[in-house]
Amino acid sequence: MELPQMPELMGLSLLLGLLALMATAAVARGWLRAEEEISSRSAGQKANGFPLDKSSKSKKQKQQQRIRKEKPQQHNFTHRLLAAALKSHSGNISCMDFSSNGKYLATCADDRTVRIWSTKDFPQREHRSMRANVELDHATLVRFSPDCRAFLVWLANGETLRVFKMSKREDGGYTFTATPEDFPKKHKAPVINIGIADTGKFIMTASSDTIILIWNLKGQVLSTINTNQMNNTHAAISPCSRFVASCGFTPDVKVWEVCFGKKGEFQEVVRAFELKGHSAAVHFFAFSNDSRRMASVSKDGTWKLWDTDVEYKKQQDPYLLRTGRFEEASSMPCRLALSPDAQVLALASGSSIHLYNTRRGEKEECFEQVHGEYITDLSFDITGRLLASCGDRAVRLFHNTPGHRAVVEEMQGLLKRASNESTRQRLQQQLTQAQEALKSLGALKK
Repeated sequence: MELPQMPELMGLSLLLGLLALMATAAVARGWLRAEEEISSRSAGQKANGFPLDKSSKSKKQKQQQRIRKEKPQQHNFTHRLLAAALKSHSGNISCMDFSSNGKYLATCADDRTVRIWSTKDFPQREHRSMRANVELDHATLVRFSPDCRAFLVWLANGETLRVFKMSKREDGGYTFTATPEDFPKKHKAPVINIGIADTGKFIMTASSDTIILIWNLKGQVLSTINTNQMNNTHAAISPCSRFVASCGFTPDVKVWEVCFGKKGEFQEVVRAFELKGHSAAVHFFAFSNDSRRMASVSKDGTWKLWDTDVEYKKQQDPYLLRTGRFEEASSMPCRLALSPDAQVLALASGSSIHLYNTRRGEKEECFEQVHGEYITDLSFDITGRLLASCGDRAVRLFHNTPGHRAVVEEMQGLLKRASNESTRQRLQQQLTQAQEALKSLGALKK
């Protein structure tokens, strides 16, 4: 047997060696390319602030991480009369309500929470709040019950009322528990306001069509009111719990009495009186604390103060006490709040607030660009010393300096007519307190 010649063997060995080297180089290049891709991906993740993805998560999850929305910056506002700013909500606040005992303020926002604030903390730098979660929904309206042991909310998606009970804990906080069943759905249009009578006898809900529903506390409809105003822009229960009022496309405010029997049983809803005098649609209205005064603001560019302490069953109509100009109302929707003693009127248009003395009809204060969004609610606290507003993620509280000035004017007038010394001393004390409050705020007019 002949063996292959030596040159042929060497050539074959060289060929096999070359092929092996080429294969090794190809594998090495693939390995290096893979390492580079992993390194660059890791570097990109670090640069974007994300942790290294060692478990090879799906690309969809990574993309979702990258497109997380940044929180919008909080609107900054300062003013010499700003008493406090409440900032715990992560969403825009749509409604607020002071409890009847003056101890709490409830706020609701689209962050699916209702927060309860202690009013005694308002003068402090830190403002703590208690949180109630609204499961799978968010509240657009909130109202305390008269006994301050529960609150009502209107659900944005559920389109109905939900009741939360407040149970006090040993540590002084509260536990919030939603009742097992919500109220039945009845409204066919968006609800613009809710309320509960201070007597606890009935609940009101009003929608943007022309319907107001009167409910009992068990969720049964007692009466349906058709306002015949083309559409409703606002509706409310009077503080005395006798009346329900509404305004809308027509140039009047309509008022009904909700009647109950001597044993507390519901009887009927009857037309009481109307506020007539505007020449265009009415944006908003409000009652004074004793329900003897009402204020309204209209698209005709005016606001009006009314004496509603009348015997309407004897066909007596409300008296017009004052008319003032508010040009902003002619071009955009407005909100209104009347101080408990009816001495001060607050008007909100856009993100600005204007305060008027109702006795003289003069504008005394103006707060511009208070919120980063349009103002959604406006309310005086039960003492009348503070005015609260909301429109973004904060509630802002202002000192009511026009209210203190109104007290000074009133006390000075009463002092001149006071006949006995004890009365004079009492009036002088009230006068001094109001003057000292104005002085501390740098708002005392010389």
